[in-house]
Amino acid sequence: MKQLHVGVLFGGSSTEHEVSRKSATTILRSIPKTYKKTAIGITKAGKWYAYFGDESLIAGGEWENEPETYEIFFSSDAILYQKDGTLLPLEIDVIFPVLHGRFGEDGTVQGLFEMLGIPYVGCGVCASAAAMDKSMTKLLVSTAGIRQADFVLVTRYNKNRLDDLIEQSEQKLGYPVFVKPCRSGSSVGVTKATDRSSLREGLENALRYDDRILIEEGIDARELECAVLEAGGETVAEVGEVISALDYYDYDSKYNNPSSRTETSPDLPGATLCEIREKAIRIFRLLDCRGLSRVDFFVDKKSGEVIFNEINTLPGFTSISMYPMLIEKHGICRENLVDMLIREALSK
Repeated sequence: MKQLHVGVLFGGSSTEHEVSRKSATTILRSIPKTYKKTAIGITKAGKWYAYFGDESLIAGGEWENEPETYEIFFSSDAILYQKDGTLLPLEIDVIFPVLHGRFGEDGTVQGLFEMLGIPYVGCGVCASAAAMDKSMTKLLVSTAGIRQADFVLVTRYNKNRLDDLIEQSEQKLGYPVFVKPCRSGSSVGVTKATDRSSLREGLENALRYDDRILIEEGIDARELECAVLEAGGETVAEVGEVISALDYYDYDSKYNNPSSRTETSPDLPGATLCEIREKAIRIFRLLDCRGLSRVDFFVDKKSGEVIFNEINTLPGFTSISMYPMLIEKHGICRENLVDMLIREALSK
């Protein structure tokens, strides 16, 4: 019987390149030994390579300079790599795309594998694209009547009128507000504004990452994350809480501040936990997600109201990532989780 060959895709040219390398290392180590596996890396410059060397060199980026790294090419229906001047087929049966952010989590690479006819783990083209753009997600979720933070949208059509947008935000949302690039993950480019000056500075910073920006109302709230897994006919939804070292969970507090932590058993009323799980599954299915997603919420500290924040269709798999911790809390170890996601991809 032919051994199943899994390609683990990582890196990419998004701002989350480094996080992707760490997530991919975890997944490569968790793939069952019954499967054959190949690491497929994309450099920040966008070059694709098959990597057959030491997996421990991926997280730090050293893999790019190793001798067992071969450039990848595509034909109409196959992935090829060049070795000693010869193009050889990689013969991948299923792809596990561990690409966070743009050109990996936004439907683009999913479309490539659809065209190549190669099954892949996770959400499809439409769900990935809709979930990657926070403003599009908000529009879709609003049809379900689920409460979410109010916002003002900056686009390429109005970004030259920042004074008008700032005034609109002040009248509609007041302060504080959060400025978020619509199509950036891991809180890259996110800032908190408490007055007109910091709002303008936050917008100018966010426009470096995207030309669609949310100005979102500030809510004095706890931050909850719900890991959703649908595989093998089973639906899992587990809730955890983010405890940020700062007053909001930005990129630095997420990955570089050891005082930030995650709580897999948050102290919340049972009814609130059930509401988060129920809404997370509803949003997952509304966007037609597949396999896995992490759905994030706020819980208002005063009213206890559950408020939808955003959805991440390819959550991190680093050593500090909430998603695999919550699934493990449910009783599914990382090895079984990875196996379930691969099998689910093949079944679709």
